[in-house]
Amino acid sequence: MERFWAVISSYFDWFYVPRITISDILEIIILSYLIYTLILWIKKTRAWTVFKGIIVIAVFMGFAAIFKLNTILWLFRNMINVGILAVIILFQPELRRALEELGKRNIISDVLIRNDSTKSERVNNNTIQELISAATFMSKNKTGALIVIEQNVPLGEYEATGINIDAAVSSQLIENIFEHNTPLHDGAVIIRNNRVVAATCYLPLTGRSDLNKDLGTRHRAAVGISEVSDSMTLVVSEENGQISIAQGGTLYSNLDVESLRGHLTSLQTYKNSQSKKGRRAKRLKGGKKK
Repeated sequence: MERFWAVISSYFDWFYVPRITISDILEIIILSYLIYTLILWIKKTRAWTVFKGIIVIAVFMGFAAIFKLNTILWLFRNMINVGILAVIILFQPELRRALEELGKRNIISDVLIRNDSTKSERVNNNTIQELISAATFMSKNKTGALIVIEQNVPLGEYEATGINIDAAVSSQLIENIFEHNTPLHDGAVIIRNNRVVAATCYLPLTGRSDLNKDLGTRHRAAVGISEVSDSMTLVVSEENGQISIAQGGTLYSNLDVESLRGHLTSLQTYKNSQSKKGRRAKRLKGGKKK
């Protein structure tokens, strides 16, 4: 019998239950919070796209290690230090904002209260109708407008440059935001999940020299944001009242109501693909993708 228990105990020798102290629990809570905050920050900025690229590179490194591709592994080892420094320099503004947000947060409430927002449909029929009504009204009155509809790539860094609103999309709200000489008319409006999240947002201007020279700042900003994200941007010209859509680096101009509805409806099934061909839209000179 003693030999039997000796055999059993020797079999479970590998099983070890560590002794958990209060300091261990505290470390787990702190690390969990920091990792959770880091993930949230990554998802709210363009760092999410870069992070996915880093994952692809890591998978490729694993592939190279498995098949012993020594030259590739040597290149990776020598480039990793430079790569880390490049990421820090590239995301210096985002890192600074992340540290500022961390300083403003109430850590206790963030840990104890879970603040999860359910993802909803990107754009529903009501939002489409309200955008069409607002665009038509502003086109008739030659009121300039710039409206960005977020897709898969988060626009948190551009949202942070504006004023938070967080209101349901309505034609009256959009018309009032872009009314001449109002405090919010300058800049862009960002829409996420059928809500206007921010106004007066600054967008990156496209650096392309092949676009029509007659295009103003709004149109260049619309093309610029479409080059760095998968968003769709609705533009109303202040000069001639023309309605345009920018997506994927392409500007579709002089749209009528049906063409505009076609572009906006495509967002309901949009999955990182190019906009459907054959719409009744006239591309501006230089509007083709490079």
